[in-house]
Amino acid sequence: MAKDIFHDLVRSGLEAEGWTITNDPYRLKFARIRFEIDLAAEKIITATKGSKKIAVEIKSFLNPSTVTDFYAALGQFLSYRLVLEQEDSSRKLYLAVPLAIYNEDFFQSRFFALSVKEHNLSLIIYDSLNGGLVKWIN
Repeated sequence: MAKDIFHDLVRSGLEAEGWTITNDPYRLKFARIRFEIDLAAEKIITATKGSKKIAVEIKSFLNPSTVTDFYAALGQFLSYRLVLEQEDSSRKLYLAVPLAIYNEDFFQSRFFALSVKEHNLSLIIYDSLNGGLVKWIN
């Protein structure tokens, strides 16, 4: 599977925030189907609280239709989350989205807000121009 063009940028952003990349990509198999989530990472919180584990699916939204890209990303996210719930329930899945796209009308629309709420989407907003992670939405 080909890496997203912003893969390394998001990976660097996670590492800069203290995350340790454990898998690149994170491969899972469920019901004889193979899945590849872009990254898996963990971060030690404190000695008593243990660690936090995440998986991140990175999207660039480079096609002419942001709505079409969102539909594809949402379907992939929901499928990956379903597999994670069965195979690695300790990991929380995030969808990484570029800041420029996140600031567009579609991502600021009521429809998108309802989609985030209805599908319980967790997002990482990353800066595709300057690098770094800008915002986490749980």
